[in-house]
Amino acid sequence: MFKPTPYGWISQYFLGFFFAYGVYLPFWALWFKGQGVSATDIGLLVGIGLATRCVANIVLTPRIHRAEHLMPALRAITFAGLLFVGLHFFTGGSFWLMALATVLFNLCCGPIIPLSDSVANYYNRLKLLDYGRARLWGSVAFIAGSTVVGYLIHLYGSDMILYTALAGFSIAILLSLRSTNPMPVTQQDAHMARPKLSHLLREWPVLKFLILMSLIQGSHAAYYSFSSIYWKQAGYSEDIIGYLWSLGVASEVFIFAMSKRLFSGLSLRALFFVAAIGVIVRWGLTASTTLLAALVLIQLLHGVTFALAHVAAIQYIQQSEQNKMVALQSLYNAIPLGAFTALMTTFSGWAYEHWGAQVFWVMAGMGVLALFIKVTPAKNSSTLRDVIAKPEVEAQN
Repeated sequence: MFKPTPYGWISQYFLGFFFAYGVYLPFWALWFKGQGVSATDIGLLVGIGLATRCVANIVLTPRIHRAEHLMPALRAITFAGLLFVGLHFFTGGSFWLMALATVLFNLCCGPIIPLSDSVANYYNRLKLLDYGRARLWGSVAFIAGSTVVGYLIHLYGSDMILYTALAGFSIAILLSLRSTNPMPVTQQDAHMARPKLSHLLREWPVLKFLILMSLIQGSHAAYYSFSSIYWKQAGYSEDIIGYLWSLGVASEVFIFAMSKRLFSGLSLRALFFVAAIGVIVRWGLTASTTLLAALVLIQLLHGVTFALAHVAAIQYIQQSEQNKMVALQSLYNAIPLGAFTALMTTFSGWAYEHWGAQVFWVMAGMGVLALFIKVTPAKNSSTLRDVIAKPEVEAQN
C-alpha cells in the first residue's frame, strides 16, 4: 500500500475528520432543534458534549503519551466516533437518548483533536512538516463540510447532518489505515518524567495561560451553539449560513497558512492581545446587527479570534519544556476548549432564550478581561502559592 509522507498522512487525516467536524459544530444544534428540543435543552446537550470532551481529555488523552501509540489510538476512536454518530438515528426524539449519544460521541471526538495535533507536533519537531500548513487542510475540510451540509439541509432536511458526518468519519478512517515513513516512535529526550496534571495546575504560568485561553476560546460558545439559529431567525437560509461559516474558516485557513510569515516576529503577548481585541470587536458586532455586510466582517474576524489564538497557544506549548507538552496539550483541550466552553455554552442556552442576541455582549466582555492577562511559557515550576508569597514573580512575568 502507498505510504504517504508524514505531512500527507496528518493533513489527509485532518481532511476527513474536520469535514465531519464542519458538519457537527455549526449544525448539530439545528439537528436538535429539528427534533423539537428547546433552546435551553440544546445549550444543555451541547454543554454536556463539551464537558464530556473535557473529562476525556483529562482522563483518557494523557494516557496515550507514547508516540507509537498515537496513530493506533486515532484509528480506534475515529471508528468508534462513526458508530456513535449513527446512534443518533435511534434516539427517537428522547432527550435522554440524545444525551447518551452526545456523551458517547464526544468521548471519541474529544481526544481526536489533541492526539492528531500531537502527531503533527511530533513531526513538526523533527522538521518534517510545518504545523500551520498541515492544520490548514483541516480548516479547508471544515469549509467543505459546512458548505455541503448547508446545501443538503436546504434540499433534504436536517437528517442530512447525520449522513454527511458519517461520510466524513468514513473518509477519516480509510485515510488513517495507511502507515507513513517514519512512523512515530518515542524519542530519547521524551523519556523524562511527565508531570501530573494536578502539579501543572498549581503552576502560576500554566494557570494564567489556561485562564487567558478560556476567556478567548470560551467566548465562541454562543457563536458555536446559537449563531446558526440566530441567523436563521434573521431570515437567512441554511445554505447562506453554511457560506458564512465557510467564510469564517477561510480566514482561519489564511492565518494557518501565513502564520510563520506574518507572526514570526511577534511575541506571545502581542498575539494574545490582538486575539482579545478581535473578540471584543467580533462579538460586539454580532450583538448589534445582522446585516449581511457586517456578518461578512464578523466571520472574517474568526481568523483572529480562533486561529490566531490557537497558533499562539501552540507556540506557548512548543516553547515549554518538552516533558510538559503532551500534558499541556491535554489541559488546553480539556479546560479552555472543553470545560469552560461547556460552562459558557450551558449559560448561553439560558441567556439566548431570555436575552436573545444580547448574550454576545457577554462574550465581548470576556475579550476585555483577556486584555489584562500576560503569559509566559511554563519553563519554571512556580506555583500559585509561590506567587502569593513572592509578588515579584508576577512582575517578572
